[in-house]
Amino acid sequence: MESGQQCLDKRLLRRSFNAAAASYDATAVLQREVGKRLIERLELIRLNPRWILDIGAGTGATTRRLMQRYPRARFVALDVASAMLRRARRRAPLLQRLRCACADTESLPFAAGSFDLVFSNLTFQWVNDPERVFREIQRVLRPNGLLLFTSFGPDTLKELRQSWECVDGYVHVNRFVDMHEVGDALVRARLADPVMEMEYFTLTYRSARDLMRELKALGAHNIIVGRNRGLTGRQRWFAMEAAYERLRAAEGLLPATYEVIYGHAWGTQPVRQTVDRSGAIHVPLAELGRRRFRAR
Repeated sequence: MESGQQCLDKRLLRRSFNAAAASYDATAVLQREVGKRLIERLELIRLNPRWILDIGAGTGATTRRLMQRYPRARFVALDVASAMLRRARRRAPLLQRLRCACADTESLPFAAGSFDLVFSNLTFQWVNDPERVFREIQRVLRPNGLLLFTSFGPDTLKELRQSWECVDGYVHVNRFVDMHEVGDALVRARLADPVMEMEYFTLTYRSARDLMRELKALGAHNIIVGRNRGLTGRQRWFAMEAAYERLRAAEGLLPATYEVIYGHAWGTQPVRQTVDRSGAIHVPLAELGRRRFRAR
């Protein structure tokens, strides 16, 4: 985990997303739009995957789009919340089978070299150790397989975070990893030719409470270990709302910024190495000079 990142409570994460399964689709407008844009990026890449893993599939709206794009491929949807996966399975196209795995993204329950494409839309912000996740993806990707993903960056919900900071010293909004740190984690995980981009979205709300209700419906609670577990008093709520009110735009609505990170990288051949009696590791020079695969 990066030094500046805070630890997420995984049990609360699972509980929050299970509880949000019924309300998620009605509020996940941004998630669907970002997923649509991520799939559109596949039009620029020549890829004919046989096995596809969708990490953080949720209720399966973006998974279904991906299945329609690759009707001959075999799909596995992975999510931490079983209630989400039940909805995803029902949403799959009639003539395609969606295999589901309820598991931790940081410990993928698949054999090495299982997938040609690993796809993930707005999920990696909910992990404690991005580098560990990318090492797992490198392991399950076939050589020259593709990782394509989005995640939230640190400017996400900055208005809500700043408004709470005017009230007390507790962490009320989850903190997200910077694009450059994500790119560095890809490199350390030995994923090849990483490319990172970023885009801002601004959603608007009639009140701060409307924003908070939407976040709850999405399962996007504050799940930081060590957060304030007590009830937030009325005075602090009113103080946060008053701070947020200073940001009200001329149109009469409150802004909420979302920083979306787009990334892709390629799987690499496993490095052949030997260990001698002294414990020294030897890697052939040919392996060090191996050219990385690029999309054609």
